[in-house]
Amino acid sequence: MPIGHSMNGQRPPRPALLHGLAAGLDFEGYLRRRAASGDPFAVGFPGFPPVLFTGTAEGARELFRAPVELVDPPRPNPIEPMVGTASLILSSGPRHRTDRAMLAPAFHRAKVRALGEVIRESTLRELESDSGTGVSWPVGSRVDVLTKARSITLRTILAAVFGAGADSEYADAVDDFLSTFTTPLLVAPVLRRATGGFGPWDRFVAARSRLDRRLLAGIARRRAEGPAAGDLLDLLLATRYEDGSALTDSELCEQLRTLLVAGHETTATSLTWALYHLHREPGLLARLTDELAQTGDDPAEQATAPLLDAVCQETLRLHPAVPIVLRQLREPWRWRGVDVAAGQTIGLAVGVLHSQASIWPAPRMFHPDRFLGRKFTPFEYAPFGGGHRRCIGATLAEYELRVVLATLLTRARLRLDPALALGRRPRTVPHNLATAPKRAIHFTRTA
Repeated sequence: MPIGHSMNGQRPPRPALLHGLAAGLDFEGYLRRRAASGDPFAVGFPGFPPVLFTGTAEGARELFRAPVELVDPPRPNPIEPMVGTASLILSSGPRHRTDRAMLAPAFHRAKVRALGEVIRESTLRELESDSGTGVSWPVGSRVDVLTKARSITLRTILAAVFGAGADSEYADAVDDFLSTFTTPLLVAPVLRRATGGFGPWDRFVAARSRLDRRLLAGIARRRAEGPAAGDLLDLLLATRYEDGSALTDSELCEQLRTLLVAGHETTATSLTWALYHLHREPGLLARLTDELAQTGDDPAEQATAPLLDAVCQETLRLHPAVPIVLRQLREPWRWRGVDVAAGQTIGLAVGVLHSQASIWPAPRMFHPDRFLGRKFTPFEYAPFGGGHRRCIGATLAEYELRVVLATLLTRARLRLDPALALGRRPRTVPHNLATAPKRAIHFTRTA
């Protein structure tokens, strides 16, 4: 259906190009403004079919409880060039169920908690490494905390996928790969074309090829040497489908790329926002540091601290790292009182859901205490999506966020730049698989 045509009575905005620009400047704010016209609401961006969104708990319930055989990930998909068609994010039907069952044991709570010391050590290495390496965070230095957070979480996911020490081999290739998939390439497929080797698409394809060569070399080496320490690569190599077949090298690359991209970018963004909000509220920061002082250095114990848990949940409420959940219908379906045709895409605007005043009083306020003593349903609070396609790495992301934040707050003292401490909250913009602050969040380490 061309953008601008009626979508079962719900008309996408016109012109789509201007709305795409507005979304690129303030994605969450744009969706909230669109939602003000009613629920469900239609959104259309250049190069993609229109999407019918909900931002209510009732809509989320219908979406997450949709029959498994009725919904698929949407195509075309903005992130397909990054993760590939074999990715768990984009697979569907029996293949998705099989791949998810294959990967699920690696993200079991017990496996994730076993990574606690790896996560803690990754954080300490970032804080305490030699200044000659270019990645240190010495006292008195002013840094972009998102850059530091990405370094910490990349070390963690590389250790989970390839084993300890893998960051020296893969980190640069992953950084290049991520940095070349720019926001214009994400939101405007028309730019995804070769221009003689010098355009943004050419640079991205070259970076993806370099990363894949590195991954293929690691796969070949692991096959020759045999299993290592039960990491995710071992798990993928040992996987066999019902017919006895294994993942091809191309499929392995795409699953590994998915794990590397989704496994650190989103958590790094959440960590940045958590530090930002805490350092704008000295009283809340003091309460949290007092709580952490009573827990000792054990990551598992720190991660269960009630106020730390509430701070992390509130961060994910205000800033869901992946702000939309999309499903494409295989068959016609009546959803939110609207007859939606087969092939059309429906979705949840997570930021809109997390801003419903009937569920979240003063929804734009950072108020972690709302999570103390109250549990919200998975249809009211959905930072990792929901239903049979809920993010498989949610347990790792939540645990990593808590351990990294606790380690930083107990090992360093930080000061937020005055302009950020007193000024308006930065807007969020699309970035790779997630969203990120529109401008850098700078801190100075004071101790």
